[in-house]
Amino acid sequence: MITVLSIILCAVLALLAIPVLVLLVQSLLAAKPAGPGPAMTGRRPRVAVLVPAHNEQDGIGATLATLLPQMLAGDRVLVVADNCSDNTAGAARAAGAEVRERHHAEHRGKGYALDFGVQCLAEDPPEVMLIVDADCLVEPGAIDRLARTALASGRPVQALYLMRSPAGSGPMKKIAEFAWTVKNLVRPLGFLRLGIPCPLMGSGMAFPWSVISTASLANGHIVEDMKLGMDLTRAGTPPLFCPYVLVSSTFPSSDAGTQSQRRRWEHGHLSMIVSAAPRFLLEGLMRGRLAMVGMALDLIVPPLALLSLVVIAALGASALFALLSGAVGPLLFALSIAVAMGVAVLLAWWRYGRQTLSAANLAMAVLYIFWKVPVYIGFLINRQVEWVRSKRDSE
Repeated sequence: MITVLSIILCAVLALLAIPVLVLLVQSLLAAKPAGPGPAMTGRRPRVAVLVPAHNEQDGIGATLATLLPQMLAGDRVLVVADNCSDNTAGAARAAGAEVRERHHAEHRGKGYALDFGVQCLAEDPPEVMLIVDADCLVEPGAIDRLARTALASGRPVQALYLMRSPAGSGPMKKIAEFAWTVKNLVRPLGFLRLGIPCPLMGSGMAFPWSVISTASLANGHIVEDMKLGMDLTRAGTPPLFCPYVLVSSTFPSSDAGTQSQRRRWEHGHLSMIVSAAPRFLLEGLMRGRLAMVGMALDLIVPPLALLSLVVIAALGASALFALLSGAVGPLLFALSIAVAMGVAVLLAWWRYGRQTLSAANLAMAVLYIFWKVPVYIGFLINRQVEWVRSKRDSE
């Protein structure tokens, strides 16, 4: 009986080892920073920047102030004021953007806003379309590099998209900022060096018009960006990570805004792991599509806090089993997984997290992990399945 239980426990640990090893490989390959990137050559295409906005009157001016100076003759910035109850449309027009308003009682969510915007742009289609969220800032030169890269590659291109903690934030938000850096910088940079496509991240995305104009966008999926990236990879145009340009936003200061944002992101990601990742991986293997296999392996890595929590639980269960049965094989296996997880996180922190997260604050990550437990319990008993905009600090 002990042998049978040991085999079962080791089989479970082997499944856990897969996302941990993926994370470790990504962290090791990303140890060398991306640098400034190669000089851009070739023609700058005509672009349109699509900005989906829902009740963003207080912040959209700052976003447009980073976009409009980067526009050239023939370019467009189109704001879709989607189901707004404030003056988002007026604020965007005052800032100098083209605005279309959309109202629909049932079809709500970013995916529907994007589909509407693409239909509007089809009246005079650009060569490359970019998507930037209405609460993001785009660094100078980003539009040019993203547009040129999309035109040259014929693929969707994802900028480096980072979230910052507000000034004066406590350690929990700084740990969240570090976790976001691991997800959106360390992991895609590591896989970029293996030629593996990255997931789409929701903002700072550039698409050749031929790719985005035929994509399925009209949905209320809670993580529409992740779904779109998988759809395009399946169709043969996998997204390309461009770590040389930055698009950034800021976590909400309020607890309500932070909790809403975290719940939407993490429940959406976990839903994709449960419902889509296994089928996507199997399809990639059967069709010999390495891009699909690579994206599926990236997708099965859960949020950092949850993965850490599962590793801790597995180590504890293996230790208890060893104490009761005397079988130490599963414990040694679990210990090796925990070490691999620790190396991956510490390496990522050493290269990319020390600027914002001190060693003392990193040591508080255990508290952060358990602080996130209600989010994961909520996934099991009250899963969020519809897109809900997070509260802004001004609300």
